[in-house]
Amino acid sequence: MIQTDICIIGAGPVGLFAVFEAGLLKMRCHLVDVLPQIGGQLSEIYPKKPIYDIPGYPEIKAQDLVDNLSKQIEPFKPTFSLGERVTHVVKNDDGSFEIITDDNTKIQCKVIVIAGGLGCFEPRKPEIADLDRFEGKGVLYFVKNPDQFRDKKLIVTGGGDSALDWTIHLASIAKHLTLVHRNESFRGAPDSAEKVFELAKAGKIDLLLNTNLKAVGGNGHLKEVSLVDKSNSIKTIEADYLIPLFGLSPKLGPISEWGLKLDKNAIEVNTIDYSTSVPGIFAIGDINTYPG
Repeated sequence: MIQTDICIIGAGPVGLFAVFEAGLLKMRCHLVDVLPQIGGQLSEIYPKKPIYDIPGYPEIKAQDLVDNLSKQIEPFKPTFSLGERVTHVVKNDDGSFEIITDDNTKIQCKVIVIAGGLGCFEPRKPEIADLDRFEGKGVLYFVKNPDQFRDKKLIVTGGGDSALDWTIHLASIAKHLTLVHRNESFRGAPDSAEKVFELAKAGKIDLLLNTNLKAVGGNGHLKEVSLVDKSNSIKTIEADYLIPLFGLSPKLGPISEWGLKLDKNAIEVNTIDYSTSVPGIFAIGDINTYPG
């Protein structure tokens, strides 16, 4: 049985910084995360991607931020159960909690803080035939190591921030990069969209708008991608990699069964103290919701 003051569910950046704040108040923390390493989405999905919205850092790579947070909380000696999912939460008569994971780890704590981000996330996949045959063999939904695409022919699809940011970052790494988007305008940040248009104008990338994925082909590894535009004209492009970036589909998983008041996939909290509808359980970061 692991004994701690606070059990934090989720070891992403919000959960990690909570360890620091709790440590200042002399409270011990144990963190549980289904991923095999700390860092949440930053480490799992885009560790080498520059991010721009962290106070005090005009630009910092996602994994560097996680490494800094890890160093910041070292003095408080947090403990971790990684690669484990919380399956049961039992409230004791004295108001404390007992948490059990799918690996049968048992944690006794006074307070639970849920910092699960978007929950268990899965990539939204384009609906084209045989896509699954090439997953991991040229079709990738996350960019973990940009160097993997050095001097390769690359197709990125999508119109949000991830598609724009990775197009900008990979344009100078890939041998040839094509960005495909089904509409004429992008959903991502206007500044990023402007940079993508500038790259296309300079001939550094190919930009295909009003275009959709139609088919993938290859022999054991992706070799080509077929595209169709709004006039039903089909174009086939040679490609070593296809990266569909259509966002993530969040799922709360077992958290949805804990009796918490929910709004869709988010946990409702009181902004006075970020408490949930269950006394002793709090929710912080992207997993919570509140008026305004």
